Amino acid sequence: MVIDVNEIPREGLHIDQDFDFISLDLVEEDAVFLQPTHAEVEVKKVGSDVQVRGRINTRLSFVCSRCLRPFEYCVDSMFDLVYLPEELDEMKEELGEEDLDRFFYYHQQLNLRDVILEQLNLSFPLRPLCSEDCEGICPVCGELINQGQCSCQVHDSDPRLEKLKSFMRDKK
Repeated sequence: MVIDVNEIPREGLHIDQDFDFISLDLVEEDAVFLQPTHAEVEVKKVGSDVQVRGRINTRLSFVCSRCLRPFEYCVDSMFDLVYLPEELDEMKEELGEEDLDRFFYYHQQLNLRDVILEQLNLSFPLRPLCSEDCEGICPVCGELINQGQCSCQVHDSDPRLEKLKSFMRDKK
């Protein structure tokens, strides 16, 4: 959905619609949409700046990074962004900290679909986990540790650190 910045009414635009993205659009490789992404967005023009505020909701299926089992992940994220005209996007050799919060629209157009997709991707966790206390899978037998079926003895000791351990024992 492309918005022509010159045609934004004085009172702004209110957009309330579903966006159908494909899983390949997402930064999380194993994510699958369980429902379309619903967005409620207010777009207002303040001078030459465009203010975009909104909320996105959807449900996805992620794969836990510890136990490798699929789980449902709900997104309910709010955002508040300001886009500046392309004329203010100056070429710099090095970005400053203030430049990291700047967004620009080009050719007097703002692609709302891209904004929603970007905000959706930013709402994902760095490492998807089915639960905070997920212990993952056993590195020896491959069974799920959470279910208690694994009885393997795992020694996390690194042989390179054995001398340091003996030094610390002798110091006590």
